Amino acid sequence: MAYKTKSVLVTGCSAGGIGQAIAYAFHQKGYHVFATARTPSKIPSTLSSAPNVTVLELDVLSSDSIAEAVQSVSAKTGGRLDVLVNNAGQASVMPALDVDIDEAKKIFDLNFWAPLAMLQAFAPLLIEARGCLVNNTSASAVCPFPLMSVYNASKAALATASETWRHELTPFGVRTITLITMGVNTGSFTRPGRKPTVLPESSRYAAIGDFVLGIQDGRMQKGAISPSEFAAKVVSEVEKGAYGTVWAGTQAFIGRLMFWLSPQPVLDMLVQSIVPFAKEMAKARKKAD
Repeated sequence: MAYKTKSVLVTGCSAGGIGQAIAYAFHQKGYHVFATARTPSKIPSTLSSAPNVTVLELDVLSSDSIAEAVQSVSAKTGGRLDVLVNNAGQASVMPALDVDIDEAKKIFDLNFWAPLAMLQAFAPLLIEARGCLVNNTSASAVCPFPLMSVYNASKAALATASETWRHELTPFGVRTITLITMGVNTGSFTRPGRKPTVLPESSRYAAIGDFVLGIQDGRMQKGAISPSEFAAKVVSEVEKGAYGTVWAGTQAFIGRLMFWLSPQPVLDMLVQSIVPFAKEMAKARKKAD
């Protein structure tokens, strides 16, 4: 007997984040939700204990873990998956001159290679359902925020690949949505146990070490929309049949216009207004003189 309830799998569903909000929003729309996390105990009980929610332990960096998730979903749905949301990811703050290359590769593993691995593994289920792939990238994919080159590049790689996958998957009836995510107040910068980036003493940017720490104190999410508001937008786009690049988050429409229409000097001013790196470096140099 065919499984009639629509299904969605969301990666990175830890409490407070975008993933758990998206999962819960789909649940409210009547989907059977596969809420996943590397540590399932971090998924909030409001989601994990809800009806029609299956919690799966999923490490998106492990091919074995991904294969087990495919088997679990397939067994429940009869080999179909209506929506796959690649949400799991990690931010990174460090000047390029100080980046540890091995650590940078880990960021790319999580932010780029893992979504590709998830797509390859779940493609048969998405194709069977003529479903929808959703890749959560970032405004950082198009906006070169200083001190975040590794994160920016990993999200840019995912955004470009996602749009390429869209063309490749369309012949099989699978839609692809590439989320360009603006501000969402997840509280990720202020969560207990989070270790902020500290510049090495030898850094050429050591004089602005306090500034680097400061931009990690949550101020970049201040005034942003809530995860639930963002999730409602995502589910709405999926439900109405959207495809391609979708900007979502705080002031998404204005941000989209500015990035598309503004000349380079104006874009540079915008970037520096959000992360005033040049101003802080100038102050440090003046103080040193």
